[in-house]
Amino acid sequence: MSDRHYLKANWDLLEGFESDQSKGIEHPPLQKPVSEGVSLVSLPAVDMDDFPNSSISEAVISRKSVRSFTDEPISIVELSWLLFATQGVKSIVRNGIATFRTVPSGGARHPFETYLSVNNVTGLEPGLYRYLPLDHTLAHLGDRIPPSSVIEGCLDQRFAGECSVTFIWTVIPYRTEWRYGPVSNKIIALDAGHVCQNLYLACTASGLGTCAIGAYDQDIMDSLLDLEGREEFVIYIAPVGRR
Repeated sequence: MSDRHYLKANWDLLEGFESDQSKGIEHPPLQKPVSEGVSLVSLPAVDMDDFPNSSISEAVISRKSVRSFTDEPISIVELSWLLFATQGVKSIVRNGIATFRTVPSGGARHPFETYLSVNNVTGLEPGLYRYLPLDHTLAHLGDRIPPSSVIEGCLDQRFAGECSVTFIWTVIPYRTEWRYGPVSNKIIALDAGHVCQNLYLACTASGLGTCAIGAYDQDIMDSLLDLEGREEFVIYIAPVGRR
């Protein structure tokens, strides 16, 4: 089928293609700017001594999708770790054009933003937040999204809202398109998998659970985050809670 072409390598499409990067056009921001007046929440520094029982081999073997969570909250320390594990910045490179993070990304473009619908996290008020990986902080964007709205947006999958926090990843395609143009869809699709798999492993190592959600109503989920749906839109969702 014609729609499957983006899953192939397609590097021949770059022959003769002049990217915005090669034209000398300024690169897009590494993370979305924060609107004036938005309050910021500093996250605890990630210290692996807080997770003494984590082992990558054990996490890989034990990893599974969890769709039922207890009422016990997760802590802001655990949330800080999950955010760092999925999008944490280790260094800013190439004169500020790119970042090396805890997950791989084609050309180090990292086209995603992480939004959090927080329901039950100790040390953090319920609400809608966006992770700022360059600073390892949270921007508080507004009141808590009703879990029923998240559930509706996830096609009535109840565990999507009945959790401590729902990770909602959006994509800003131009971050990747700036460099890779016609093959960006392929790279973005691969990169999304890297991010969610790290969440699975970090949750497993921390005694938490998650389940990736790819089935959702695009318009509803974009609307919950007040997105216009073209330059930025929801691409992946994962509820997290204690199992």
